Amino acid sequence: MGASNLVIVESPAKAKTINKYLGADYEVIASYGHVRDLPPKDGSVRPDEDFAMSWQLGDRAEKPVSEIKKLAKKSKAIFLATDPDREGEAISWHVQELLRDAKLTEGKQVKRVTFNEITKKAVKEAFEHARELDGHLIDSYMARRALDYLVGFNISPVLWRKLPGSRSAGRVQSVALRLICEREAEVEKFKPQEYWSIFAKLHTPDGAPFIARLSTLAGNKLDKMDIKSAADAKHAADRVRNKKLSVQKIEKKQARRNPYPPFITSSLQIDASRKLGMSASQIMRTAQRLYEGVDIGGE
Repeated sequence: MGASNLVIVESPAKAKTINKYLGADYEVIASYGHVRDLPPKDGSVRPDEDFAMSWQLGDRAEKPVSEIKKLAKKSKAIFLATDPDREGEAISWHVQELLRDAKLTEGKQVKRVTFNEITKKAVKEAFEHARELDGHLIDSYMARRALDYLVGFNISPVLWRKLPGSRSAGRVQSVALRLICEREAEVEKFKPQEYWSIFAKLHTPDGAPFIARLSTLAGNKLDKMDIKSAADAKHAADRVRNKKLSVQKIEKKQARRNPYPPFITSSLQIDASRKLGMSASQIMRTAQRLYEGVDIGGE
């Protein structure tokens, strides 16, 4: 006799931890990511039929899906606990559709649970607030997937014919390429203008060095573009070189700085790349491992 509640998550590492929190009445199993995708052939998305879409099992999905079906047959309730984002909602929807097509949801409670951290408290709380699938998130996923397919499937062959050696076109990369091209055109049209800035390396009476920038010359305030040539720069430098420089005024200001907002995927990638030199795939792998937690033989 199996557990009466089946819980479906995305990764096996997560399944193990959650199973420990929920106890013997729950069986937790991984879908190993997406279980279905659009077949890479013409007609998988049909705009004339209100954008009807055909789906097929992923290359590595057969084994986890058959295991999910086997356990669903024996369960009284099914909880879809994939990641709390659009892709997670989509995976839950795909799993539910597969079970519904196999008539394994009849007379059973099928609920969606989400949690942002894998702790005993968060997991228990999520199961106490189980909900229905979010139709808006699923529609958003379907629209994105249909666009991926329609743009990629229709434009890539044209690209291969016209530009041999090109790989593919896509919903994101084609737009990004256009933005890069437009920016490059602006860069090429740019007319450079010469300007010079004058700096002096000075010392306080205690010998601490600091840099000062020339901002006023002959009683006139200097703008960024006012010194236009090497000759003008030399003339300005010569005028101040032999003058006795002194501190005229000291201003103290209080600045207020707010804390940075929590990371989102893009800002996490930017900071980790800039400060730690990590690649996008390394960053996302590390973030996923942090989210899933590490087994330390206890809480």
